[in-house]
Amino acid sequence: MRSENQRQADALRREEMARAAQRREAAAAQLQLDDFVTELRAARIKPQPLQATLLNGVRVRTGLLGWYLNRAETVAVDQVGRYFHLVCPGSPLARFTGVKVLPTEPTLVIGRGGRDGETGDLSEFLDRARQRYNPAD
Repeated sequence: MRSENQRQADALRREEMARAAQRREAAAAQLQLDDFVTELRAARIKPQPLQATLLNGVRVRTGLLGWYLNRAETVAVDQVGRYFHLVCPGSPLARFTGVKVLPTEPTLVIGRGGRDGETGDLSEFLDRARQRYNPAD
């Protein structure tokens, strides 16, 4: 039988391997986001003000400029390539004050594990967003 110390060491090793895989995925996703932002800038497509959706469904301003990546406008990239989930809690005052949304690590699969909403490969979301913002292509 394995000792408690060996089980803990194995668990820590698995956790580190999972974190390393997550970092590799985020780096690959970031490359795609950076290419997307570069393409839109080259096409002179201006970023727009991004809004967040509160848990009660109310849309509020964020102070960010960028491009939405999905139809529901709950996932976006800002003008410097940071990735945002734009669904957040907020007080009743958020309608007037807006909210501060922090960037998150991008993933290669949007909505992974979700059951209610859009899910799919980041590349597919970026292709649809390209068509949305630059329909002449």
